[in-house]
Amino acid sequence: MNRNDGMNYAPKGKVNKVVEKGEFLFAAIGLDHGHIYGMCNGLIEAGGELVSVYDPDPEKVKKFSEIYPGVKAVSSEQEILENPDIKLVASANIPSERAPLGLKVLDHGKHYFTDKPAFTRKEQVQQAEQKTKETGLKWGIYYSERLHVESAVFAGQLIEEGAIGNVVQVIGTGPHRANANSRPDWFFDPERYGGILCDIGSHQIEQFLHYTNAKDAKVLHSKVGNYTLKDHPEFQDFGDATLVADNGATFYFRVDWLTPDGLGTWGDGRVLILGTKGYIEVRKYIDIGRSSYSNNLYLVNHEGEKHFQLSGKVGFPFFGAFILDCLNGTENAMTQEHAFKAATLCIEAQEQAIQIETEGQSIMNK
Repeated sequence: MNRNDGMNYAPKGKVNKVVEKGEFLFAAIGLDHGHIYGMCNGLIEAGGELVSVYDPDPEKVKKFSEIYPGVKAVSSEQEILENPDIKLVASANIPSERAPLGLKVLDHGKHYFTDKPAFTRKEQVQQAEQKTKETGLKWGIYYSERLHVESAVFAGQLIEEGAIGNVVQVIGTGPHRANANSRPDWFFDPERYGGILCDIGSHQIEQFLHYTNAKDAKVLHSKVGNYTLKDHPEFQDFGDATLVADNGATFYFRVDWLTPDGLGTWGDGRVLILGTKGYIEVRKYIDIGRSSYSNNLYLVNHEGEKHFQLSGKVGFPFFGAFILDCLNGTENAMTQEHAFKAATLCIEAQEQAIQIETEGQSIMNK
């Protein structure tokens, strides 16, 4: 796992199989983003069997096949869609193309598991909602910064146990290293990747809804800007937003592509969760100046101050629960409503965002 490159950040956990061999076959279509490796790792560790892969780029398929020996490279996505033994298709194709592929997957009677952002336009979310209702199939979304981070998982468990009372506010930071020279062209096109709040902001909004147990929220304010990548004038390397949930909890988050080269990982992602009886801070990927270990969690409540180092101690329960949800028609991993609501809100934050002027002219002077 490359700690310096978020695009190819693919966690591995302990094997905890929830199904027997041959019970849950899945395939991969679309290898445009490295998150596909984390998605496949999680499903395989939970007992899923990766049997086929398709991407029009043979080099991507070659790399994928080296990492997952035994997977069958097929010549078209149709071969996967028409294979009755395959129960789920995982995809990390270009963001604007994820929804159209998902509709085809569900039309062929298979569950779908896509990287975030799952959608770049609100009408895509509406089409997906309708399709899941028609078919009864799952449209899972890989919100990896909560689902595939042990300290973030543990934070949710502590909240469920009442360790900090009722959550009243969340602050999230999602900085990333741009590695601009290694990025594909679509990465810089907001029509294809959705914009910074839609893209990496989706992690932040999903964790806010989860930690506050909110069903809905309103975007109060959002803004975006491009401070450093002037060769790509349509790109956004900074964004932030403020939301309030239907239960009164509030949220501020910041996302950016400004991680300096001196940081020992691709981004110093954090979340600070304030409750009525205490607070939690999660330092997801590094504890700067102290330790290169990831998954540090700090808890303060009436019992005192506690520090937890959680790597290898919590696991990633989402994947097994998601497989069982697909097989049993349950919603224990993540409700469909929650997955779609987070996706909708990140698009709303993007659509409403004020564009910050960064060429020496302040928006306050306009």
